[in-house]
Amino acid sequence: MSSESGQDQKIDVMLGLKKVLSQIEGAVARRSKALPQVMPRLVAVSKIKPASLIVEAYEAGQRHFGENYVNELADKASDPVILEKCKDIKWHFIGHLQTNKINKLLSSPQLYMIQTVHSEKLADNLNKQWPKYRKNEEKLPVFVQINTSAEEAKNGIEPSETTRVVKHVLENCPNLDFKGLMTIGMYDYDVTKITNPDFLCLVKCRQEVCENLNLNINEVELSMGMSGDFEQAIELGATTVRVGSVIFGARPPKPW
Repeated sequence: MSSESGQDQKIDVMLGLKKVLSQIEGAVARRSKALPQVMPRLVAVSKIKPASLIVEAYEAGQRHFGENYVNELADKASDPVILEKCKDIKWHFIGHLQTNKINKLLSSPQLYMIQTVHSEKLADNLNKQWPKYRKNEEKLPVFVQINTSAEEAKNGIEPSETTRVVKHVLENCPNLDFKGLMTIGMYDYDVTKITNPDFLCLVKCRQEVCENLNLNINEVELSMGMSGDFEQAIELGATTVRVGSVIFGARPPKPW
């Protein structure tokens, strides 16, 4: 444990952030002008990282942070230091959401968005529970998660279901604010080979859902791209990228 915290102390969060923001700018400059010209949002993935590093990133100007586990997001969002020093923090939930954890997640201070709505049932449950926690009639921003890599271990709907599920959210979930589509995609895809097919699939899903439901493509976001491939994701139209290790340092290896 002490060696891990020692590693954390050596991480230069500000330098990591500057590097990522510079890479984002470069990717935006290379992006086709035919794509929606939205400045990508950087979500700093703070999974298993301590509150001290989150505060450091916040003080360097970062506002959007992502967590994969409900308990961890809830604990960090309620951390007295974060509550005191990061008053404008915006939490994104980017992991698998189980029905029995919905209330714990929705009650977390400064919850900003749920990026992983993977079924109509989950959308209905969020829609039902959100009024208990919201302020000033605000809707809960959500992304619909697509399993673009067709991997059984990944959550998300099949690409062919995109229109149906988005239509359901728009028509039957008045407390939710549909913002766009999200994918995790294949881990460690070699972006030097060919364009990541998961990104191309999500772009196609957006095109189809906008045509089928008469939505403005400039208003339907894409959350795709992580530490190893976020530049290519932006070049293909990502409006949100989720970056952890480049900012906060590598996570310790799993013990198995």
